[in-house]
Amino acid sequence: MRAKPSRAVSILVTSVVLTGLLIPGAAAQPGGDESAPGPEAVAPAVVELAEIPVEPPAQPSLPSARELFGADCDTAIEGSQVTAHCHNAYPETDLVRLHVECDRWWDVDGDGVAVAVGPAGRAELTGRCWKEVRSAWVSHQRP
Repeated sequence: MRAKPSRAVSILVTSVVLTGLLIPGAAAQPGGDESAPGPEAVAPAVVELAEIPVEPPAQPSLPSARELFGADCDTAIEGSQVTAHCHNAYPETDLVRLHVECDRWWDVDGDGVAVAVGPAGRAELTGRCWKEVRSAWVSHQRP
């Protein structure tokens, strides 16, 4: 049969653990009239309730339909091949172009042709290097 720990033992163990956690913080506190050097010596900040605004700050207005532009493109690099999948969720056509920068100095960087992605349209762009790809990105342009 297992013995149950008494309540007094549990309280004693808890107080010892908490004391062990609190002692390092208490030892770091300056004692008496000593003031700690640096920014800790500044008095605690006081917040005046009258200075807190009653209403939350105004939210910025949503951009107009003309400002909503640009297909969302995900670019994947696998070895020397680059693939970008673009989806245009906006009502205006986006001209997307894939740019590939190759890692080797002798490997020719590539700028793909512009592909028109209409509203709710999708496009897949591909490019490659002879060896490793350093970076790849998609540029956007209004028609």
